[in-house]
Amino acid sequence: MENNYVVIMAGGIGSRFWPLSTTSNPKQFHDVLGIGQTLLQMTANRYKNICPQENILVVTNSSYYHLVKEQLPFLNDNQILLEPHRKNTAPCIAYACYKIYGQNKDAAIVIAPSDHLILKEQEFETTIRTALSNTTEHDCLMTIGIKPSRPDTGYGYIQYEEDNTDSVIKKVRTFTEKPTLDIAQRFIDSGDFYWNSGMFIWSARAIVAAFEKHLPEIGNLFCEGLQVFNTPDEKSYIGKIYPVCKNISIDYGIMEKANNVYVILAELGWSDLGTWGSLYTHIQRDEQQNAIVGDNVMTYECRNNMVMVPGEKLVVLQGLSDFIVVESNNTLLICKMQDEQKIKQFVTDIKTQKGDTFI
Repeated sequence: MENNYVVIMAGGIGSRFWPLSTTSNPKQFHDVLGIGQTLLQMTANRYKNICPQENILVVTNSSYYHLVKEQLPFLNDNQILLEPHRKNTAPCIAYACYKIYGQNKDAAIVIAPSDHLILKEQEFETTIRTALSNTTEHDCLMTIGIKPSRPDTGYGYIQYEEDNTDSVIKKVRTFTEKPTLDIAQRFIDSGDFYWNSGMFIWSARAIVAAFEKHLPEIGNLFCEGLQVFNTPDEKSYIGKIYPVCKNISIDYGIMEKANNVYVILAELGWSDLGTWGSLYTHIQRDEQQNAIVGDNVMTYECRNNMVMVPGEKLVVLQGLSDFIVVESNNTLLICKMQDEQKIKQFVTDIKTQKGDTFI
């Protein structure tokens, strides 16, 4: 257990959760389920039996340092890795993994997004332990595969090799990131594709070797920093190299190219909570299938709505069906549930027409 590490990625903006999620206070720092814990806190708690607290690292944007410190006070400053710029997941993961590699060459690492929901906690823990054990033994790259329920274009898809065994660990044949709708539908129809959950497990040695082989332009920058990581010079070095880091995801940069990628198939009650619609499916609903977060919401002839408003606000809704209604940060959003993918465009338009005040 002392060689197990968890890296929580908590630097995203979460624009599809606007107006709750804003640039200054993204969704991972909110209690979106109304249960008294933020998504970040839920993620950290999920690993309490997987690794020591001192082996949990959070990678986030430098502007979120105080939010992380406030919500996870057990972290020391060496456990909070601050990105000066948003450069996608490959530089973020390289930073954390090379830093860990410099401390412990025998480390086994879990990469965990900060905004996922896991309903089956015991199955999750068993899955992670199995993956850590396997990657330690074989120095491979692993991801967790989730059986898809729909042809979603926002996920990566994993096709694994059939091996006529009952093992939940399979060799990956193809790894396709965010396909078109037609291709995603073909994947679903074939029955042999799983969603990539966005959680990765690997040994420190395996991921460092993968960067050197597949993304050397990033790997070399962080390899040169090994002597300054975990020293007072770390911050200035990161500030120097981040502007020149390639902006690329770990999926495109490594997982689609590597030949030592495995998937562990799991049923975890998983959701990435990427949209208001995904949150709707995980909140208790009333008899009219309205999911309501707010203490003073009254509804009349309303069905299938996702409503989130401040607790002290009285809101009366009449005649709405299949809508998203959210008030937060002096902003009110009313949007058809089926059009929730347009929220990112709303945010872009608001920035152009109204400036940064509301985003």
